[in-house]
Amino acid sequence: MTTTITDPSLKIIDGKAVAKALRVELATEVADLKESAGITPGLAVVLVGEDPASKVYVRNKARASEEVGIRSVQHILPEETKEAELLSLISELNSDADIHGILVQLPLPAHINQATIIEAISAEKDADGFHPYNMGRLLTGSPTLEPCTPLGVMHLIETTGLDIAGKDAIVIGRSNIVGKPVAVMLLGQNATVTLCHSRTAGLAEKIATADIVVAAIGRAEMIKGEWIKEGATVIDVGMNRNADGKLCGDVEYATAAKRAARITPVPGGVGPMTIAMLLKNTVTAARAIHKI
Repeated sequence: MTTTITDPSLKIIDGKAVAKALRVELATEVADLKESAGITPGLAVVLVGEDPASKVYVRNKARASEEVGIRSVQHILPEETKEAELLSLISELNSDADIHGILVQLPLPAHINQATIIEAISAEKDADGFHPYNMGRLLTGSPTLEPCTPLGVMHLIETTGLDIAGKDAIVIGRSNIVGKPVAVMLLGQNATVTLCHSRTAGLAEKIATADIVVAAIGRAEMIKGEWIKEGATVIDVGMNRNADGKLCGDVEYATAAKRAARITPVPGGVGPMTIAMLLKNTVTAARAIHKI
């Protein structure tokens, strides 16, 4: 059961607080697994290259794993690593009984085919939820391991106490990582969903009718605050820098916050949820693999 921890008197959906509460729950679950079944969920994170942002993400994932009691294993590979070498490592991790979740940090160097790598990860250990099998299960209404950021978006909406059923929802962005899966998740909760993108005609008019807005287009403040319907719930997945170099989302926050009933800040909204859901997927995978 999702705990509603957002103060009803506040507009801001505090992703940091929600993620922290989820990690506390996961720490208890992991401790119970260790005590009752002798199982320690294990997460392997693979990083290829020297991308600074990716290095930070990997460190944060390792720290969060240890915080909840998940065994964290990191494989840091040089930029020139060949695709065949990476596939060999993934094969080893697929066969390792102590590893329940595998994540290959994206983006990968240009000489490595991203789709090939994602498909090589065992579907039952796919902590990112990107494997075609898991995406197909999501689409057909029988989800297993789901993409982390969309799962985090849904969790944030649930903590507000909002009944999604019957609401008009709009998703701006059609990526396989966020836009498409979150649209399917909202549909699964009986929302009426419109999926838009950078070429959508009349975007402002469509957003103005939405009870729920999920912005995941990756363009700084592209969605203007005055487009937001009064009383809407706004989930901003974007992480950009504006002309002044400051972090901002896809939504023009200051104006949107005056109109929305609930809104996520950037940073501190969706971002913390992605790692929390990665940990949740690892625990879910461990339970499924051991049939618990």
